[in-house]
Amino acid sequence: MTTLPPRAVRRCHHPVNLLHSSVYFSPEFGEELAGVGVADPHAAYFAGRAAAMGAVGAGVVAATFYNFNHALIARHLPAVWDTASPADVLAARLRAADRTLRRLLGDAVDSADMAEAAELALHATEACTRHARPLYAAHADLPVPDAPHLAYWHAATLLREHRGDAHLVALLSAGLDPLEAVVSHTATGTGIAPRWVLASRGWQQSDWDAAVERLRGCGLMDAEGALTEAGTALREEVEDHTDRLDTAPYAHLGAARVERLTELAKGFLAAAAAAGAFPPHLTGRR
Repeated sequence: MTTLPPRAVRRCHHPVNLLHSSVYFSPEFGEELAGVGVADPHAAYFAGRAAAMGAVGAGVVAATFYNFNHALIARHLPAVWDTASPADVLAARLRAADRTLRRLLGDAVDSADMAEAAELALHATEACTRHARPLYAAHADLPVPDAPHLAYWHAATLLREHRGDAHLVALLSAGLDPLEAVVSHTATGTGIAPRWVLASRGWQQSDWDAAVERLRGCGLMDAEGALTEAGTALREEVEDHTDRLDTAPYAHLGAARVERLTELAKGFLAAAAAAGAFPPHLTGRR
């Protein structure tokens, strides 16, 4: 297996994944899902990300999305499939990806850099594996779009879900339940803002506070809500464990091409962020 520089997997995945996720925050995504009858933002997200698995219920989504409250998911699934089929939702999602990337990246969607990024990312996905990776495996059965920017977004989706499925294994191994995982990630200073979690994941402030107390009881957080030395070490081991489980696609691509994909992905992400791809209140500890 090709030896990669330390954290090369994480450095490459980060910008690839963030551009992928920008579609779910876009007005185009809401418009396209509303166009097939799914106007509620929660229902749209659950359906949009889960549709590759078919007309699944709340249990499957709670298991594969990990940090959402099952009660919130159950308000929308499986009922959403009575309004729009998984095929309708997937088509709407792809239209949203097309419109979003064209708005955020402009002429870059038709550039040689985009074609190169798509080729590199798709090559990396050749080494992804389906076993124990339900969200990845479902998306791997979808056809690759012809347009380079959509092929890149499709490949980014595969790489994102491949790593995401591995991340759940790492979280389980670390003994972190869904909300403990979010609380401890936020405490690193790089996670999702608590108010955003409570609004989007279906938890209450009391749930958040209880998770903080559990982490304090385990010696992972201090009285001020910061990670202890043990908590910091555990979070780093979660990321290292995830890297180990997610190495194959990047090793398959090779160190030089991983570096090139990272460079291209960072350029696209910077352009997207400058064009307003992400809500300003998404990150931060408050």
